[in-house]
Amino acid sequence: MNVSPYIKIARFDHWFKNVFMIPGVIVALYVQPDLLEFSFIGKLILALLATGFVASSNYVINEVLDAPFDALHPVKKNRPIPCGLVNIRVAYGEWIFLGILGLSLASLLGIQFFYAALALWIMGCVYNIPPLRSKDKPYVDVLSESINNPLRLLLGWYATGILVLPPISLVLAYWMVGAFFMAVKRFAEYRRIGDPQISSEYRQSFKHYTETRLLVSILYYAVSFGLFFGIFLMRYKMEMILSIPLIAGFIAWYIHLGLLENSPTQYPEQLYLQKGFTIYCIFCGIVLQLLLFVHFPFLYTLFESTIPKL
Repeated sequence: MNVSPYIKIARFDHWFKNVFMIPGVIVALYVQPDLLEFSFIGKLILALLATGFVASSNYVINEVLDAPFDALHPVKKNRPIPCGLVNIRVAYGEWIFLGILGLSLASLLGIQFFYAALALWIMGCVYNIPPLRSKDKPYVDVLSESINNPLRLLLGWYATGILVLPPISLVLAYWMVGAFFMAVKRFAEYRRIGDPQISSEYRQSFKHYTETRLLVSILYYAVSFGLFFGIFLMRYKMEMILSIPLIAGFIAWYIHLGLLENSPTQYPEQLYLQKGFTIYCIFCGIVLQLLLFVHFPFLYTLFESTIPKL
């Protein structure tokens, strides 16, 4: 048996999405600096492996159940299962094995981390498996898929060993920016197929979507992210206000990429090929981290309320 197709359906190249755990790690260390000890690197590596295997389990079930629809997509029809390269029974076994492996590793990092990893796996089931199969429902598909973002934030947060809950405003901001990414991806996919009939056969939610509706949803998620992130930075770290122009630039650039012909946002795992955008993202990340650990008293005076509380 050729194992290559089974490796491909686990999408190990998508493990890069675990970078969304890093802000959770950084904010947790900002809250409790004493968590940074000799064993920290080992915990972080274990957390990345656990999250990766759980995510790969979700990718496998996605590939299995989406195969009939992927056959209608101009690019995804070349995936291993639509091409007949995978034994479906073996693929189901791979799904269960990777899930058990990931959750077993997660259990070594504490109950909070385990529950977050379990939630990530369950959301993969909700997203892919009938009768729930949230990916077939307009708007619910985006929100249920993008909830993996705040779950990764929680996984990074709890990987440090911290026990308190993270700021809810940051969790919600993470969810909304994930929904923004996913809505841009949906928009790009819809335009790439270019035929409403074929689009609705490929993805059930496309029966409802139009380019206008998807664009409106993109704006909604972007604004929601901005509001929740604004609440977080005003309440917890005023210095991060200085990052707002950079973040606005990031949102604008991502929308620009989504509007390109055969947009690269259809394949987030390949966005690193957009070198200018990648450099800008790294720069934004460095600035955000620096602002988390500096203090500018004048900002607190500048934004201090001058209106008495009602």
